[in-house]
Amino acid sequence: MIENSALIIFVKNPVLSKVKTRLAEDIGDESALTVYKNLLIKTFQTVHPVNVDKFIFYSDFIDEDDMWPKEHYQKFLQDGKDLGERMDNAIKLIFDQWYEQAVIVGSDCYELDTKTVERALFELSRTDCVLGPATDGGYYLIGMKQSLDVFHDIEWSTESVLEKTIDKLKANQHEYLLLQELSDVDTLEDLKKYKELLKKKATA
Repeated sequence: MIENSALIIFVKNPVLSKVKTRLAEDIGDESALTVYKNLLIKTFQTVHPVNVDKFIFYSDFIDEDDMWPKEHYQKFLQDGKDLGERMDNAIKLIFDQWYEQAVIVGSDCYELDTKTVERALFELSRTDCVLGPATDGGYYLIGMKQSLDVFHDIEWSTESVLEKTIDKLKANQHEYLLLQELSDVDTLEDLKKYKELLKKKATA
């Protein structure tokens, strides 16, 4: 186990018409829900082997009887008006529990693997912040050793998210490290690379 480390997983509750709304405009709500459920399964397969304490933060309600077993995942509700505020509150909650470093991942990146998450945790021993750049200008992962001012005054879901985050790190003289660039699955163009996501596999 990586001592005193926490892995935070941000998920949306898999509810029809509530997930992958941009994608649903092209493929319909049912197919968009299938895609998201499969992304959740892939996210579970990625994070479950990581030997740290794990925390699930739900978008709308805590599901006590889903794919995330309570004996391995502490469960919380996201709290905040936008994504930045929700991540900021989550990371502060974790650091209030005496963890020395934490990594946040979402559930949109099909390419994310276990080794990348583990690398992010290990790299925090020599830098202040680790970022996983997404091809759309955002990031699929962020890790830090203390609560940093990187979540406010950012226009989320835009191409400038990563750039603005790095600007904030530089302005506060924080060192950072970038992982490899990966792609989220948000649009029809993204989905074309991962057609297996349209196949119903299991209930998430």
